Amino acid sequence: MKPTVISLYSGAGGLDYGFEAAGFDTRATLEFDHDCCESLRASRRWSVIERSIFDVSTKELLGVAHLRAEEPDLVIGGPPCQPFSKAGYWANGDAKRLEDPRADTLSAYMRVIEEARPRAFLLENVEGLAYSGKDEGLKLLLRRIDKINRKCGTKYKAHYQVLNAADYGVPQLRNRFFLVAARDGAVFTFPAPTHAEAASSTASASCKPYTTAWDAMCGVTAADDEELTVRGKWAGLLPSVPEGFNYLWHTSRGGGLPLFGWRRRYWTFLLKLAKNRPSWTIQAQPGPAVGPFHWDNRRLSVRELCRLQTFPDDVRIIGGRTSQQKQIGNAVPSLLAEVLGRAIRKQLLGHRRVSDEPVLMPPCRAPYPEPRSPEQVPREFRKLVGDHSAHPGTGKGHAAMLRTAVG
Repeated sequence: MKPTVISLYSGAGGLDYGFEAAGFDTRATLEFDHDCCESLRASRRWSVIERSIFDVSTKELLGVAHLRAEEPDLVIGGPPCQPFSKAGYWANGDAKRLEDPRADTLSAYMRVIEEARPRAFLLENVEGLAYSGKDEGLKLLLRRIDKINRKCGTKYKAHYQVLNAADYGVPQLRNRFFLVAARDGAVFTFPAPTHAEAASSTASASCKPYTTAWDAMCGVTAADDEELTVRGKWAGLLPSVPEGFNYLWHTSRGGGLPLFGWRRRYWTFLLKLAKNRPSWTIQAQPGPAVGPFHWDNRRLSVRELCRLQTFPDDVRIIGGRTSQQKQIGNAVPSLLAEVLGRAIRKQLLGHRRVSDEPVLMPPCRAPYPEPRSPEQVPREFRKLVGDHSAHPGTGKGHAAMLRTAVG
């Protein structure tokens, strides 16, 4: 019999498809966003509860899953992460974190754990949750776990780590925080990386080279009705950026024309994929100049985005382009979830014969085609050529100076 799992904050199903591939039986999913729920319904026959977690009792959740308290093998979920995200620090100089009402989603997740008392649970979030000096969210989780143990007689012990998805074969550089705990206090050891940068001197000899964007996307075609043309003020400049580079190519320290100051723009500005490297993190709400873009100077198709997130190929993403991008960009890479699911089965659920070989691993498609030569900078952008100052350093930029002046 397959181990049972209940999914909270399911989104488009990134975690769920990974645990499915690891051999779990998804008994119930809970998600508020309508398009996400439609994507789940279009892709699987799981029970989908389309409501806010604040409006759904644990009793109802267990009823839909046909389970009683202490019967679920696993609860998984990634509470919305905006209060703890790195993007929040970048945009606002800091984040409200626990003062932000959206942080209540952590408490709601732990309420279900307290009342359902699964054999184990996995919580996923942004790496910012564990930032030194900004880890109020993590401390909240640890306090709640301690309270649950004292109240319910359980022995949940948190094991947590920030993992880079690319280290486990995902064709995408993406750091995420994971916390795993077992009801009986069993120790959980996060799987060792299986992949590494080919040129890394610190990489284990047993690691394979990183899975690349070409490995994931080769042979994928866009839907006939997809409009992938890059729009906006900077669209015409994208073809002059080489594969695997961003706007920094057009600075005094790059190989192009000095159009911008060094590190004066955000990293994803005019960021373009390279065929022989993993993708950078897929964005949930990109602006018109925000990458990563395809090496053919266009936006990535929905199917290509799904491949970079290692979703199964039979998954359908419902909604308009903005909604589809958001659903995919907010998801956990399914392959990384599968790796963790297999480890949880072996270490915490006693399934010793579970294979370590994930089924969602993209195949290696080397050798990789040579990169296309960049085009010349169009005339309308040459007026930007000049002596541009570099960013002065952390905490000394324009936004920081404004905050200091206001303070």
